[in-house]
Amino acid sequence: MPDIARPADAGEDAGWWRDAVIYQVYIRSFADGNGDGTGDLAGVRARLGYLKELGVDALWFTPWYPSPLADGGYDVQDYRDIDPRFGTLAEAEEFIRDAGDLGIRVIIDVVPNHISDQHEWFQQALAAGPGSPERERFWFHPGRGANGEEIPTSWVSSFQGQTWTRTVNEDGTPGEWYLHLFTPEQPDLNWNHPDVRREHEEILRFWFDRGVAGVRIDSAALPVKDPALPELPAGRVAAGEHPHLDRDGLHDIYRGWRAVANEYDGERVLVGEVWLDDAERFARYLRSDEMHTAFNFDLMTQPWSATAMRASITRTLAEHEPVGAPATWVLSNHDITRPVTRYGRADSGFAFDRKRFGTPSDLARGTRRARAAALLVAALPGSLYIYQGDELGLPEVELPREVIQDPMHFRSDGVDPGRDGCRVPLPWSGDAAPYGWGGTPWLPQPEDWAGLTADAQAADPASMLNLYRDALRLRRERDDLRGDFAWLDLGADVLAFRRGETTVSITNLGAVAVPLPAHTSVLLSSVPLDGGTLPPDSTVWLEL
Repeated sequence: MPDIARPADAGEDAGWWRDAVIYQVYIRSFADGNGDGTGDLAGVRARLGYLKELGVDALWFTPWYPSPLADGGYDVQDYRDIDPRFGTLAEAEEFIRDAGDLGIRVIIDVVPNHISDQHEWFQQALAAGPGSPERERFWFHPGRGANGEEIPTSWVSSFQGQTWTRTVNEDGTPGEWYLHLFTPEQPDLNWNHPDVRREHEEILRFWFDRGVAGVRIDSAALPVKDPALPELPAGRVAAGEHPHLDRDGLHDIYRGWRAVANEYDGERVLVGEVWLDDAERFARYLRSDEMHTAFNFDLMTQPWSATAMRASITRTLAEHEPVGAPATWVLSNHDITRPVTRYGRADSGFAFDRKRFGTPSDLARGTRRARAAALLVAALPGSLYIYQGDELGLPEVELPREVIQDPMHFRSDGVDPGRDGCRVPLPWSGDAAPYGWGGTPWLPQPEDWAGLTADAQAADPASMLNLYRDALRLRRERDDLRGDFAWLDLGADVLAFRRGETTVSITNLGAVAVPLPAHTSVLLSSVPLDGGTLPPDSTVWLEL
């Protein structure tokens, strides 16, 4: 075991996570260091200078562990190693040190709800058979009906379809069923079992020992199940009574995780992926002895509407205020249609069940709005998450069906295009694909991305990349952008607010230009300004 490492600036920057800029790395698609067409740690390491110049405080890596990739790495086979497609454990340790030397922390992903069906625990459970201690770590069930032929529950998968798969006994006869809220390759763990709790706390220590600054908790409201495995009741489910969502037993788990994090210097943080409509229930995860922050997905799903976005921002700040936790702001991630495409559509909001092939988008309009949205969220109080490629203004790619790998596509019987369109490998340089990748990328890149490469945009002062760089620089430099927040009323189609004493952010979501208030200077704008007005679909930061 290595000496216990300390994250960058540990002890010198208490509360760093409260207003941090965190960049999401989907490692398969970020940068290819060895020329095999798959992104890897060597590729990310070679681009640390790019990330430093962008101005990020931390990198969140989606799962980099050994995995069959049935769900893009969220089917983890071994938490104590690195998938050989991405590198080695030694490379990860070296990367954490190198990033720390640049003042960039590393956050890793942990998936407590399930593991891969290739994980040794599940393989042992299958081999041991019904009634064995090995099966108690999961949710095995004999099935209903005279011969167990009926599915145990009719719960619906997060990826559509049923949530139970039947095993086959050694003699070829039908065996027990096992629960999987996602794909059959992702069996759910039984968090009532002490082995499961102990193992995950040791996983945290394994990575904290290697210097990671935090853990992002995937599907954080799902791991605990009602052991009676009841059917979902008709109508609205009472708070805390859902059989597999937001159960009260989760909080004891995360209090245990917070205690582990508190064993280390340098404020190791817990960040939850918590999709809940109930504001009071959501806030419980952010109490001082549980998670530090949780993702705010509400704003990301809203249409391009001042009314909808203002309500979302107000709601988000109100949810966090009672527990003193900072809000988080994010425009997209590895699951969500990219902003340039989303904001150019007639339906500019987002919902998984509305994704379809062939949905048109006005990319010019979407790009204007994505630029405006980038400045809007960068000015809000709290931490900011940037998904790789959004700083380049990449659109969603509608991939040919034959190259799609995402299980959401297949489990929808091909209706849903899936999430691979926002996971296409980043363009770094050159006039044609593969845009700086050494080999053929694992997903094909569009032929019209030459103007979107990082190299091309670095040379263009008006590019999306330089807009992001300027915004993050001002966010670091201006104390006002860590100060108080107050709404301003500049019209029904305008989102305007003051930060600190003299900094104002104004976003025009309407169809006509709006006059700017009196000010001493323009700090930054998403479009060129002319004549003292703010055009539609744009944001400006002003010094009063």
